[in-house]
Amino acid sequence: MPGGELDDVFAGIEASVPDGLADHLRTVSLIDHHVHGTFTEDIDRATFEFSINEGSNDPVPPWMTNFDSPLGLSIRRWCAPLLGLPARTDAETYWKRRCEFGADELAATMLRAAGVSRWIVDTGFKGDLLTSHHRLAELAAGRSSEIVRLERVAEDLLDSGTSPQDFPDAMRAALAAAAADPTVVGTKTIVAYRTGFDIDWTRPGDADVVARAGALAARQGPSRIDDPTLIAFGVHEAAAHGLPLQLHVGFGDRDLDLHRCDPLLLLPLLRIMPPVPVLLLHCYPFHRQAGYLAQAFDHVNFDVGLSINYLGTRSTGLVAEALEVAPFAKQLYSSDAFGPPELHVLGSVLWRRAMGVVLGDWIRSGDCAEADAIRIVDMIGTTNAQRVYGL
Repeated sequence: MPGGELDDVFAGIEASVPDGLADHLRTVSLIDHHVHGTFTEDIDRATFEFSINEGSNDPVPPWMTNFDSPLGLSIRRWCAPLLGLPARTDAETYWKRRCEFGADELAATMLRAAGVSRWIVDTGFKGDLLTSHHRLAELAAGRSSEIVRLERVAEDLLDSGTSPQDFPDAMRAALAAAAADPTVVGTKTIVAYRTGFDIDWTRPGDADVVARAGALAARQGPSRIDDPTLIAFGVHEAAAHGLPLQLHVGFGDRDLDLHRCDPLLLLPLLRIMPPVPVLLLHCYPFHRQAGYLAQAFDHVNFDVGLSINYLGTRSTGLVAEALEVAPFAKQLYSSDAFGPPELHVLGSVLWRRAMGVVLGDWIRSGDCAEADAIRIVDMIGTTNAQRVYGL
């Protein structure tokens, strides 16, 4: 297999990262606490370029390429050597070489270079196109766990013939089964995409849930859970079963209204829900608000995954801002990679580099001992996820 080894992740910034911290960041094995599978089939260039643009739902126009973006530059810099190419190779050469790899070989090459020992996988979106969490772990020579998407569970129940009258009990039974499954470590809601956070988070009664499920069932076509009452019901029931809850926050596809995804709008929920672990995902550009919530609520945690990839070399600033307010025990590493395995390895590389630069500056200024910096890396990269998900 050509390549197979990353260049030194601190190439070009060696002077910014003390040797002991750099050595630890090169070798620490991460837990990616929110991620998706890789594509199971070979893809064409149009699909690839579409998949490295988080916000747009449109094909890439002919007058541009997504290789000309912070993420595109990072792919050419860090993934090209894994394919046996020089770093910073041009886009055409990169794509031609990439096409010589089958989907599984490409995934194994990228995933194993990421230095991730466990992948916690959201399987609720386009699962027919992506590897299962078991297959992802196999290709990566690691381990995996699963996150259950609440809206998907509810939609599958209604589409499989569950009556509105039976829906509340059926949803509880499905969540009880998830809580008893050793491979499932948490749930996720995509309320950010379906309604935004500014809804009534009061726990609804069964009668209201039945009525809203009935109205949804009366629509034509597949079910789409976009009713605030049904979403609040799923969230409260998941918490009642003791399952950690992930919430997409901030940056994402244009389907969401970004101004309604400020996590401060979740305050009414956080004040009344059972104190199960809450994981605020991605958070950019609301990462400072997420940091405040993580400081204010014992059960709130957050990450800046996904955004690290899309900011590329500028992700150092994002990581620095994420470390401003919140206790280090309340932050987790994630990539939120979906589809191209380049995203799975880049999340790791860019996070390691950013942590090296930020913590290295703290060490040089005398504000942090190197041993403390290494401990912060371990908390965010591994041990916080172990605690939150009970791994």
